[in-house]
Order: sequence, then C-alpha cells, then structure tokens
Amino acid sequence: MLRRLEPELMDAASPEVAAANLKDLVRINRWLGGHRLLPRLLSEMASPDEALSVLDVGAASGDMGAAVERRFPFAHVVALDRSARNLAAAPGTKLVADAFALPFPARAFDVVSACLFLHHFEEAHAAELLREMARVARRAVVVLDLWRHPVAKAFLPVTRHLFGWHELTVHDGVRSVAAGFKAGELLELAKSAGLPSARVRRHLPWFRISLVARM
Repeated sequence: MLRRLEPELMDAASPEVAAANLKDLVRINRWLGGHRLLPRLLSEMASPDEALSVLDVGAASGDMGAAVERRFPFAHVVALDRSARNLAAAPGTKLVADAFALPFPARAFDVVSACLFLHHFEEAHAAELLREMARVARRAVVVLDLWRHPVAKAFLPVTRHLFGWHELTVHDGVRSVAAGFKAGELLELAKSAGLPSARVRRHLPWFRISLVARM
C-alpha cells in the first residue's frame, strides 16, 4: 500500500460541516487510542506532578491537549493551529500561527507534539516540520499519527452507519490513512530532520504510529 497524498475537504467545508467533523475527530481520538496514547508517551519522560510545558502543533479543537492535562494536572498546554475556526472550541491557551515558523524561541517547551497532523505533508515538508518542532523542544518531539494499513483505511467506511460518522469525516479519513506513514518511513523522516535517535512504534489495536525523539 503506497503512500498517497490527496486533497481533503475540511479546509473548504462550511462552519457547520467543519464543526461536525471536529466532533467526529474528538470521538475518534477518544475511542481509538489517541487520548490514551499521547499521555502514555509523555509519562515515559515526565511524572504526573511535573509542571510540563507542551506545544500541541496542528491542535484543531485541542482535545489531545486536554487529554494531556487530565493525566498531568500541572501541565500547561498551548494549542497551535493555522485555523482560528478549528481552535474556537479549544480549551486553555491557544494561538493561531504557522507550524513551519513557530513564534517561539529555541527550547521554549518541554515537549512539542503533533497528532494526526504530519500525514498532511509531502515528505520534504514533513521533515521540515519535524526540524521546526525540534528547534522549540527542550526534552522531546512527539508525533502520534495514523498507521497506513488496509484495516485502518476500511474502518470509517465500514462503521459509518454504526457510529454515525459525518460523510466528510469518512471522505477525509480514508485519504488521511492513505497519506499516513509506516515505521521505516517515519524513521527516514526523522533522520532527514536531524533526529537520528528517534524511536518509532506501532500501536494496536488502534493502528496508530508514534515517533518520539528525545533532545
């Protein structure tokens, strides 16, 4: 299954359709491992009582950052997205900005994370994004994304009526899985970004893939 990057519909959607899609993405993260996996990855490098600072790049509605703050009650998460519409429902601190030119000095955050975001870019741009994230991170860059796999690609169409997914969610979800990375590809991206010690893992049964690069 070769990687295939095709345009998605979310950016051009009406406010009502975009809101329905964002709600679906929160459900997907809640039910399919995202809200469990990101705090679990962070717990490998920090204790729950730490005042951990986290920059959530491509945060959309900020649900992943909220999941981090539930596990790390003293953490401070900044949700960053290029779309003010996406961030409207995000809790806490939020900022509209370009992920490729983060408006922060070097080593400004303990952890810089990106969830369900990296797959939107061609390989060269994905490596550039990782480099920019690494510039701002003191302790680690953490990526959690979709694992490109036939089972993951079939999930939303097969369960559409069971779970009531919006048609845009199904359309973009299938394309997102097709654009996802496999483990070897993520490792190559990390090397291109100057992160040769990055660790990549696949997470079942959720068909997620993670990259953790310690600074």
